[in-house]
Formats: sequence, structure tokens, C-alpha cells
Amino acid sequence: MAIREIDEASLQKLMQAESGKAAVYFFTPLCGTCKIGERMLEIAEVTGISVPIHKLNINYAPHLRDLWKIASVPCLVLLENGIPVQKEYAMKSVDHVYLMLK
Repeated sequence: MAIREIDEASLQKLMQAESGKAAVYFFTPLCGTCKIGERMLEIAEVTGISVPIHKLNINYAPHLRDLWKIASVPCLVLLENGIPVQKEYAMKSVDHVYLMLK
């Protein structure tokens, strides 16, 4: 199962409409570590977590990158009611990612 890619404008609209928890995975296409982190997220998603995960190419998200002060990729941002509450730069293991999203 692949995580759905979204653009910055769509994510901002979604954040205004959504309540509850969500996750945004910032990546770049040529980043090998990003691909590994995305695979960990896909495995965690298959286990049945209820948190929706969106991925966003940081090259096309300058506003959110600056607003949320994203320092590097990969970066998983956990949201509650559209507000960032946690940033995770190190996807240590599938178990670690699963517990963050649980």
C-alpha cells in the first residue's frame, strides 16, 4: 500500500477541514533515507493504524517548510487538529514509527 502524495495547497485545506490526528511525511525523491522511512510508514500503515498519513515533497512546500521550521528530510510531522505537535527526523524502526502513530 502506498502513502498518498499531496501538494502544499491541498494539505493546507485538509488541515483546516480535518480534526483529530494526522501525519505528514516530508521527503525528497532522490533521498535514500526518505525511501527507507517511507517503507517503514507503509508497514506501520498496513498494521491498521487509524492516523491518516500524507507525504509531501519538501521542494514543493516552501511555506510549510519555513512555517514549521523543517530542518531536513525525512521528517514526519504529527498533527493534532491541524497543528504540528511533534517532528521526528529519525525513523528508528518500524516499531518506533508504529508507536508514534498508534
